[in-house]
Amino acid sequence: MKRKTFIQLSATLMATPLISPLNSLAYQQRLKNWAGNLTFSTDNVFYPKTVEEVQTLVKQHGRIKTLGTRHCFNRIADSKDNLISTKEMNKVVAISADKKTVTVEGGIKYGELAPYLHQKGYALHNLASLPHISVAGSITTATHGSGVKNGNLASAVTGLEIVIADGNVVHLSKDSDPEKLNAAVVGLGALGVITKVTLQIQPTYMVRQNVFIGLPIDQLKHNFEKIVSAGYSVSLFTDWQTDHINEVWIKSRIGIDSDKVLPEFYGAKAATKNLHPIIALSAENCTEQMGVPGPWYERLPHFKMGFTPSSGKELQSEYFVPMHNAVEAIQAISKLGKAIGPHLFITEIRTIAADNLWMSPCHNQTSVTIHFTWKQETEAVLKLLPQIEKVLAPFTPRPHWGKVFTLDPKVLGSRYEKLHDFKNLVTEYDPHGKFRNDFLGRNIYQKA
Repeated sequence: MKRKTFIQLSATLMATPLISPLNSLAYQQRLKNWAGNLTFSTDNVFYPKTVEEVQTLVKQHGRIKTLGTRHCFNRIADSKDNLISTKEMNKVVAISADKKTVTVEGGIKYGELAPYLHQKGYALHNLASLPHISVAGSITTATHGSGVKNGNLASAVTGLEIVIADGNVVHLSKDSDPEKLNAAVVGLGALGVITKVTLQIQPTYMVRQNVFIGLPIDQLKHNFEKIVSAGYSVSLFTDWQTDHINEVWIKSRIGIDSDKVLPEFYGAKAATKNLHPIIALSAENCTEQMGVPGPWYERLPHFKMGFTPSSGKELQSEYFVPMHNAVEAIQAISKLGKAIGPHLFITEIRTIAADNLWMSPCHNQTSVTIHFTWKQETEAVLKLLPQIEKVLAPFTPRPHWGKVFTLDPKVLGSRYEKLHDFKNLVTEYDPHGKFRNDFLGRNIYQKA
């Protein structure tokens, strides 16, 4: 989260020709995730440019996993054998004005897709805080933005194209295969390689962003739902060190939400300049605030699309709890403030609407997420997470699939009522475990 963690996109990961594996000697080091806390377990990385090349790779290899933009903090996308990066599969395939959908290749980033849609007069319902993550990688881990009426990014999916273990292509759509689509969208990389995604779109819209400082935490007890419903997308930032929420970011849709901006918000004062979520840091890489209207894709993320995190020193964890338990869960975490503080950059609290996606943390549950951006102090964080998970246990938290957690796999599995059905679909698409890895073995199949 420090200023240096936001730099222009590096050119060091250019695609290799056709589908040849990455030459590790040419890169002088093993492939890492963007935060640098994880080194992938193989140097065999392929960069296909077409569905046919993906099919060839999948047929050729007994074990293989898919890489998106390497934004996960755990080994959900890791392989000891072979990796397919979809970064070269980043095109817009088609827009359907009648169906109000856009079909894209799975490797396209939201930061690439969003301006294109806006130019055509369209928009997505929401974006995550960082716009440079890929569409396929984001939906398969249930990545999200915020808003009590806004589902996560996966909730916009109306169709998928997947290359499954035998190399065949499966097409799923909301019209013809609604249950299989619900099973496959948040697929955790277990079903195959997502090569195309169809997303629901809507007419483009404008958003303004206002920030307030110093919200008394007691206000959450009595006004939580009003606070998080004050705009189209609302985020609360806290370091747990005082009796105040550090910052409240309110993103409002022009023409739908109220145009009136007050100097105070439940006791918080309106900011007088653009701010970073960590108030001491420069806001130059953050999206425009101070109520200045702008296109949806330039306001819904927290950070500008022209910048992306480097291999910066941080870790991330996130837990989803039911909306009705939000205040109690926040109060429980606040009691750990002294232990958390020395290792934390910032915590963000957001809301996400319920969905019907089988492996989504928001399945049948409107949720509040408590997100921790940690200093890259792995040992200390791994000692803290069991304490956090323990105090959240009464609220049956579900962790973000792409971030660091220590929850017992049997406990985790018990919180997904469709887990058994999901595993049956995995068996149908991947009967011999071609796409399985240690992460799936532990957290889905509960094997040590």
